[in-house]
Amino acid sequence: MANKSSRWSVIWAAVALLGSVGTLLCCALPAVLVTLGMGAVLAGLITTVPGLVMVSQYKGWVFIVAGVCLSLAGYAHWRTRYAACPVDPQQARACQMLRRISRAVLITAIGIYAIGGFFAFAASGLLL
Repeated sequence: MANKSSRWSVIWAAVALLGSVGTLLCCALPAVLVTLGMGAVLAGLITTVPGLVMVSQYKGWVFIVAGVCLSLAGYAHWRTRYAACPVDPQQARACQMLRRISRAVLITAIGIYAIGGFFAFAASGLLL
């Protein structure tokens, strides 16, 4: 049972990471490119990936969904923090490694989410 919970923790952490990367692509990347004077690169990116504009139009929803995913990942990670690992040494090492990977992915996702949130909502007010 603990192994199944650990797997869900990793799955939610991966989903949260994908959601956070979505916030980074929709909001932080265009702001950074324009700030660095790379407007032509941004224009080329929008031409190549036209869906980026649509995602940017719904940045509020993107952040809400990513925040829910991060919350679920955090809850799953918190819930399995004291779950017992198997007695077999090889499986116990795998279990501990899975927990470390899950924690690292979750922390990375939170960092990416924070960077995306800063550029989406706070940086535009600072630059204008």
